[in-house]
Amino acid sequence: MPGIFPNECGATLPIGGHSGSAFGSRLSANGSVWQPLLTSLGHSLVAVMPDSHPQILALVSYLEHDALPTIVLDTDYNILAANAAYRRQFGQDDQAPLGQKCHRVSHHYAVPCDQAGEHCPMRKAWDSKVPERVLHIHHTPRGPEHVDVELRPILDEQGGVVAFVERLTSITLASAQPQQQGLVGRAPAFKAALASLQRAAPAQIPVLLQGESGTGKELFARAIHLGSSRANGPLVVVDCTGLTETLLESELFGYEKGAFTGAHQRKIGLAEAAHGGTLFLDEIGEVPLAMQVKLLRLIESGSFRPVGSLRTVHSDFRLVSATHKPLKQMVAEGTFREDLYYRISGFPIRLPALRERIEDLPLLAESLLQRMPGHPPAQLGEQALAQLGLHAFPGNIRELRNILERARLFADDGLIRPEHLPEDIGQQAFSSVIRQRGSKSLGDLAQALERFQGSRSELAQHLGLSERTLYRRLKTLGLSRE
Repeated sequence: MPGIFPNECGATLPIGGHSGSAFGSRLSANGSVWQPLLTSLGHSLVAVMPDSHPQILALVSYLEHDALPTIVLDTDYNILAANAAYRRQFGQDDQAPLGQKCHRVSHHYAVPCDQAGEHCPMRKAWDSKVPERVLHIHHTPRGPEHVDVELRPILDEQGGVVAFVERLTSITLASAQPQQQGLVGRAPAFKAALASLQRAAPAQIPVLLQGESGTGKELFARAIHLGSSRANGPLVVVDCTGLTETLLESELFGYEKGAFTGAHQRKIGLAEAAHGGTLFLDEIGEVPLAMQVKLLRLIESGSFRPVGSLRTVHSDFRLVSATHKPLKQMVAEGTFREDLYYRISGFPIRLPALRERIEDLPLLAESLLQRMPGHPPAQLGEQALAQLGLHAFPGNIRELRNILERARLFADDGLIRPEHLPEDIGQQAFSSVIRQRGSKSLGDLAQALERFQGSRSELAQHLGLSERTLYRRLKTLGLSRE
C-alpha cells in the first residue's frame, strides 16, 4: 500500500487514518481496552490492529517478513506487534511481549528510558518527527546485549505521530557480559565509543583512535575490521613505536634483494600485505617527520615503491590509526604534518580511560581472568574488587591485567583477596592521595564516598581526616554518609 513504509532516505512517509491524538488514545489505553482487539493469525502475523486502522494492519503484515527484529509501538510505549525475527531473537519461548511497555521489556525499567538516565529514541523521534538511532543495552534471553536501536515515527496526514516502528540490531563487536575475547563494557563512556565504532565500521572512512596507553586501541581496531566489508581480508598491525625512518620504511614498504646490507631476499612490506583488508598504524604519532611525507603519499594514492626498487606497487586497504599523543598540538608545534593529520582523522573516536568507566571494573576483571591460562579461572573477591575500585589506574586496562595476572599467582585457592594485590593498590594509597591534595580534592572525596565500603567514621579514618572535617567537606559537596 503506497504511503506507509519508510523510504530509502530514512524519512518517514505519512499514512492516512485518525489524528495523532485519537490514534494515540485508542492504542495507548490499558490492555483491557485494546488487547482483545489483537488477533493471532498463526505464524504469519503476531497481531492485527482494529479494522479501523487498515494502514497499521498492512504495516504489521509487511514487517513480518523483515529480516531485522522489529516491533510496532504506540505513543505510550506499548508493544503492539512484533515480527518473526523479533520473536526468535528476543521473545520468551518465541512469544512476543504484546501489551507490555518497551522500557520494561528491554531494560526492566518501571519508567521510560529518558526518566531512568538513558537516551530515549522515542522521545527524540516524537520531537524531531524523523528517525532516531541510539545504542542501548537490552535484556535478552541470552542476558544483557548491546543493541543498535533505530526508531521511525509513523505520521498521519497532518504530520502528527501516531505510532513507531523500532528495528533492533544486535551488536556482535562488543559484549555486555564477560567473554574470553574482544571488547567488553557497559559504562556510558564505553557505549559512546562503541556507538561511534558501530557507525564507522561499515564505511571506508579512515578512523583515528585516540586514547591513553592501555585503553584497548588494538581491540577497537580489530572490531572495526571485523565490522567492515573487509572482515575476510587481513588485519595488518604496524607498531610505529621506536622505529627509525629507515626501519619503518623497509617494514611498511618492503624491499628488494640487495637494497641494503643484509637484504638477502625480497621482502613484501606490510602495506602490500594489507591488500584487501585493513592497515592498522598503531602509535602513528611516533612516525618520524621525514617519513610522514611518504606515508601521506601511500594513504592518498595507495601506491608506494619498495626500498631499492623502481617499480610502483598498489595496495587497496582500509586505514585505521591510533595514538596516545595530542596530534593537534603536535601539528601546531610542527612535529606532525597537518595534511597527514586530516588524512588519517576522517572519523576520530576517543577511547575512555579506565577511571572514566570504573563501573566496568567487575566485568573487565572477570573477562581478563577468563582469558588467562589455567582452569578454572581465578575469581576476584568482593573486598579485593572494592580495593581495586579505589585505584586510579594510570596504566588503564593493561595495568589491571598485570595486577590480576600477579594476584592470581598468590591465590592458591583460586580466590583473589586484598592481600594478593600490590601494596600500592587500594585504600591506603588512595588515602595518601587525598591527604596530599587536601581541601582542593572535593571531587576525589565524592569519588571515595561513592566507592568506599564502610561507615563515615571508617572513611574519615582511611582518609586521615577527623570525622568533623570530613562532615564539613561532605556538606560542601551537598553529600552525607551515615
